[in-house]
Amino acid sequence: MSKYEAVIGLEVHVQVKTGSKMFCSCPNSYGEGPNTMVCPVCMGYPGVMPVANKEAIRRTIIAGLMCSCEIPKYSKFDRKSYFYPDMPKNYQISQYDLPFCLKGKIHISGKGFSGNELPNKDIGITRIHLEEDVAKSTHFPGASGIDFNRAGVPLMEIVSEPEMKSADEAYAYLTSLKQIMQYAGISDCDMEKGQMRCDVNISIMPCGADTFGTKVELKNLNSFRAVHRSIEYEISRQEDAVENGIKICQETRGWNDDQGETYLMRSKENAHDYRYFPEPDLMPIEFTNEDIEKFGKEIPELPEAKRERFVAKFGLTPYDAHVLTLEKSYADYFEEGIKHTNTPKLLANWIISELLRELAASNTSINECGISPKNLGAMIELINNDTISGKIAKTVFSEMFTSGKAPEEIVEEKGLVQVTDESAIESFVEQAIRENQTQVEQYKSGNNPKVLQFFVGQVMKLSKGKANPQTVVKLLQKNLGSI
Repeated sequence: MSKYEAVIGLEVHVQVKTGSKMFCSCPNSYGEGPNTMVCPVCMGYPGVMPVANKEAIRRTIIAGLMCSCEIPKYSKFDRKSYFYPDMPKNYQISQYDLPFCLKGKIHISGKGFSGNELPNKDIGITRIHLEEDVAKSTHFPGASGIDFNRAGVPLMEIVSEPEMKSADEAYAYLTSLKQIMQYAGISDCDMEKGQMRCDVNISIMPCGADTFGTKVELKNLNSFRAVHRSIEYEISRQEDAVENGIKICQETRGWNDDQGETYLMRSKENAHDYRYFPEPDLMPIEFTNEDIEKFGKEIPELPEAKRERFVAKFGLTPYDAHVLTLEKSYADYFEEGIKHTNTPKLLANWIISELLRELAASNTSINECGISPKNLGAMIELINNDTISGKIAKTVFSEMFTSGKAPEEIVEEKGLVQVTDESAIESFVEQAIRENQTQVEQYKSGNNPKVLQFFVGQVMKLSKGKANPQTVVKLLQKNLGSI
């Protein structure tokens, strides 16, 4: 056991999914040519006036309510002054002392990224405030480029309390937070597109102490896995330093994913003075009780509640429900699929064991795959009514994934209808027995289960996989038992 415990807090930036930017009418879109989605407002030209995006504010309030935050009735925007190439105005419109959301929480439980059992606990959220994103810097050999398309995109900053104790807890917190944002349609949270970004504040202290150690900030974390690995490395680095009498300094460190280690970016001996003051070009935002109540009615079902419903209503295992709610698109697919089959457990099995595997292998999202929820449900009904066997279903499934055809069409085209007629299966059984007398003697000598399975395989081979397995077993037991 380590003599030290970690103290971890996360600052997560989440881009809000809106049609336009935070303070201008430029499109909020990704992937366009550099500096094509800009205007005098988001470029910071003198004399321009910002106008707050009402939809971004609404979605931020809903995000706060989904995280159990208090919603103050009075909020305002502030100017955060700093000089950096990615900030065209040399200040950022943000929020300081009166943000939209305060004192929330995110619940974590279950198993962590490492497979260890997580404590069943709430991680506190200090605040959620809304601001404008900055431009994107790209560094080339000998030069740097600035793309201002991202400048002005609505951006939530979600600040946790320093209540996480391990990399697994931080990973679980991020996963839960991402699910909430996706389920509410607030953000797609695609880290590759910069829609969700995370900074980690981490320190260590002796077990049982009540005074935090010196905080180190980790940046350049572009995936949840990088967050997990960097925290584990940094805990170990700080423990080794303390054990060897090396002082931990307040600093910002980057993460080198290839080398699996953090590196010094800059020291932070003093806090930066951003010279916050109220934004003079924007009026404060005031909400009534009726406004907040109306926002509350727009909250969708939370992932945790959906998991509980999947278990209670559809008889799924907690594991199945957990996997199906990892992404909102998985849960939506399952809920659409159960409209077309009476066996939700079997549908869940096919999604988890077959569909997600094929999606990962083909690097395809569930919304882009060739099998619609309706067609997967229809295929399961073909299994249930003995039109096809489970083995034939795998052939049908593969063809559906490739071609997008309906299962009934594939079964008809390929002649895959299951043979259920006992007289037809009886002929295959008799042939299998006749051609395998050695195994017949083994069966008679008492090696029943293993040899019986051999004969099942022979019959299925003779019937080209079309014989009903239950009928095959029944007829084999009858015929072999009478020899």
